[in-house]
Amino acid sequence: MTELTHPFTPDWVSPPGDTIADLLEERDWTQAQLAERLGYTTKHISQLINGKAPIGEETALKLERVLGSTAGFWLNREAQYRAQLALIEEEERLEAWTPWLDKLPVKELMQQEVIVKRRMIAKNKPGIVKDLLHFFGVASPEEWQSYYAGMKCAFRRTQEAQSDVGAISAWLRRGEIFSEQKDCPKYNKSQFKFSVQEIRRLTVLEPQEFEPKLRQLCWEAGVVFVIVPSIPQAHVSGMARWLNRSKAHIQLSLYGKTNDRFWFTFFHEAAHILLHDKKDIFLDEWDGGEKLSSKQEEEADEWAKEFLIPSKYDAQLPQLRSKKAVVEFAEQLGIHPGIVVGRLQHDEVIPMSWMNDLKELFQWIITPTQQQPEDDFDQAAQYVLEKNKELYERLA
Repeated sequence: MTELTHPFTPDWVSPPGDTIADLLEERDWTQAQLAERLGYTTKHISQLINGKAPIGEETALKLERVLGSTAGFWLNREAQYRAQLALIEEEERLEAWTPWLDKLPVKELMQQEVIVKRRMIAKNKPGIVKDLLHFFGVASPEEWQSYYAGMKCAFRRTQEAQSDVGAISAWLRRGEIFSEQKDCPKYNKSQFKFSVQEIRRLTVLEPQEFEPKLRQLCWEAGVVFVIVPSIPQAHVSGMARWLNRSKAHIQLSLYGKTNDRFWFTFFHEAAHILLHDKKDIFLDEWDGGEKLSSKQEEEADEWAKEFLIPSKYDAQLPQLRSKKAVVEFAEQLGIHPGIVVGRLQHDEVIPMSWMNDLKELFQWIITPTQQQPEDDFDQAAQYVLEKNKELYERLA
């Protein structure tokens, strides 16, 4: 006789109706006889046995009285079956969603250890899809498309090349995850104006010193600042946006690499927070073609330019023809000499090849001994900003 006193934990998709059918066979009952005893129609009994009709609490109690075991057994049996069905359906959905991977920078996200590294073969793709849905925090590619492709209309881009929504969304999401984990005070414009003044003083420090201070000063004003390694197809060096009405977000990559570009990009993004609409998402890129016409981008450029080297010093810039003069001028302004060199090169006062040794090059170094779980992104633990002047001289 079928034993019903022990938990039933099948490893295949078997509806509770299989157990009912076994008991009917042992007792030599027909479905019509069971229907009469339970007070159901024969059609409903057939649906129970075929797994088409679910076993609810009332049915479970009736089965307990008529066939034995407990109502809990029948409810657990039903729950296991439905969970197994859901798992199979989920696997089928993940398989159907694998073309979505073609829209995303999967290789780069694996290299940055955002998702588990797997070979891009057919049997692994559903698992990669599942990892990416978890990373983006969406239920399906349709929701990803709705959220990020819909967000695209709010992108204020500096380059036409910034059209890879998959790459941009992945880079943005890394920053979002960091911001979601960080509570901060409500945004205070006056406090942020004070903070950026203090941050300007940090430009002369080493990255290991300035980065935590930079994040803290932003945090105190209700602005979350994060540095996220670049994703090549995104072509983004910086981004400014509002996560909600009281929480601003500034995100930089090292797409520009040199400290003059790093600092100009930061203050450019800070200008967007101070000056512009909370509904827009500003994406900025160094080099690579003509900028898209935008009054907001021009305003942010002018604000950052004036903030770092005020226009009252414009007449002195053409006279800075030696490294000694640049260093002394930078000390007078309280900024790093690399920023002055970048301005002189931009204004074509000096060639792009001059005085690059006064700049500093930042790079990412991964610290394997401090790796965090992939869903607990903390860029300070996973990555360290490091000065690399030797590498810059080799690349220049």
